[in-house]
Amino acid sequence: MLAAMPPTPPPTPEPGEARIRDRGDACPGALRLHPADDGRLARLRLPAGRLTARQAGLLAHAAESLGDGRISITSRGNAELRGLGEGCGADLAALLAGAGLLPSPTHERVRNIVASPGAGLDGLGHADVQLWARALDAALCAEPRAASLSGRFLFVLDDGRGDVAGLGGDVSLIAGPEGSVLLRLGPEAFRLAAEDDDTAGDDTADGDTAADTAVVSASAGVPASAVAVRAALVAALAFLDAAEAAGNGAWRPRELPDGHVPDWAGALARAGITAEPVPVPPLPASPPPAPGPLGERALHVLAPLGRLTAAQLRALADGADELRFTPWRGVVAVGARADRLPDLEAHGLVTRPDLPSVGVSACTGRPGCAKSLADVRTDALAAPAGPLPVHFSGCERRCGHPHGTWVDVLATGDDTYLVDGVPTPRTSLPEAVTTARSLPTHTR
Repeated sequence: MLAAMPPTPPPTPEPGEARIRDRGDACPGALRLHPADDGRLARLRLPAGRLTARQAGLLAHAAESLGDGRISITSRGNAELRGLGEGCGADLAALLAGAGLLPSPTHERVRNIVASPGAGLDGLGHADVQLWARALDAALCAEPRAASLSGRFLFVLDDGRGDVAGLGGDVSLIAGPEGSVLLRLGPEAFRLAAEDDDTAGDDTADGDTAADTAVVSASAGVPASAVAVRAALVAALAFLDAAEAAGNGAWRPRELPDGHVPDWAGALARAGITAEPVPVPPLPASPPPAPGPLGERALHVLAPLGRLTAAQLRALADGADELRFTPWRGVVAVGARADRLPDLEAHGLVTRPDLPSVGVSACTGRPGCAKSLADVRTDALAAPAGPLPVHFSGCERRCGHPHGTWVDVLATGDDTYLVDGVPTPRTSLPEAVTTARSLPTHTR
């Protein structure tokens, strides 16, 4: 049977002190269900947000047969099922395993990989990092020690356009021109050196060809995806070495105390990876793709408040080669063409950038979460359009909030909110949010 593990609030460090965590994180997974007011919650890691059409259909079936009929998309492009029954764990695990969505029971919570959702589709990036994500997932699952990573440790793979580079990755790979790769590790950065072309297919996974899993070099000596994937895994293991030495139970590198910075350079060198330390460049940055066509053979749509019904998920999978859940709580339907947009809009999906719900997100709120002070999802549905993202939170934990610049709408009671810190009655929310979304600068 699968245990439902209640969350344990972490101790709060004094100013200037490193956080001390005296137990593993209780982040939910597909095999570790979390109790909530609306039933059990399962979080399913989808590296790069990827689902085949068959997997999407089985996930929709799981939501209907075991949960509340909906699939939530997280800010990491993962999937959550809510309203699960008390004894459904074994059935859920069997269904997900049969769909190929649980390749490693021991590693299922550490497969946190975000990759540029438009990679390989619209010609804007330097490399198809979606393929890198598949190779990194296989490498993580094959490394026994990687199972010790926290369920919050994050790998970010940006194809160079800058859409996901700023999402707070613990290990980030950023593709550059002419096959270059930048490895960012907090305050340090490394340029990965070139390798011979005959290494390009070393990361081939079972059932895949080298063309499926390697970045094709533009010229001789350009780094292949195998180099980037190996470097990312080595960096993660170097963090585990530093966390073990520090003894404070750190879940992520930024929680390590002074004097316990991972020996990134040494770990890369010992693994035979030539990496040149470079000054940390500014992160590339670009906005998420607008809802609508993405290149000539894909569509990008948003799920209202980040939740899909089972019927909506099936509609997206209809005629698509694969789906990619995005960190902006949307879905890229690969292989779908623009003539599908009217049908998807009829299913209630956000298919145009001029709709008010673009850029609006919310936590679960009441009645699903006992900590929430308000039904924030209902209030979020009335949020007006604006250029900035806005997130409605039912309590100060602000679960699922966006990264970077966003408008903070925090419930303080049934009918009262703070909008970027300004007390606001519920009846005045639309006006206050309109003003906040139009301001030129915000910082978080």
